[in-house]
Amino acid sequence: MALQVTQVNRNLQTRVTFMYLEFEDLFVVLGAAAVMNVVGHFVGGQIAGMPMNLVLQYGVPLFMVPLLMVFKYGKPRGYVRDLAFWYAKPRAYCALVRDRELRSAYIREE
Repeated sequence: MALQVTQVNRNLQTRVTFMYLEFEDLFVVLGAAAVMNVVGHFVGGQIAGMPMNLVLQYGVPLFMVPLLMVFKYGKPRGYVRDLAFWYAKPRAYCALVRDRELRSAYIREE
């Protein structure tokens, strides 16, 4: 009875990238394209002889790709996702707000 051997990918730490951007970053570009598509319907005018809605719909997402490449250079994996979560996380800016994680009182009443 022969032993069956299957090949295993041993390089699991490799980033999956497309145009030097991670998979999550492409969602940022596609989200910006969707928003600019909606905004482009409400904006009129021209830039360098081109209609403003075309510049917004196609120019902004195409400009975001090299901008994200430069912004993410040397940053760890998942940097844009973690940055978005950090900005979306609720914070307490007032010292009078009760701490949700406080389990016991600091000062004991006698």
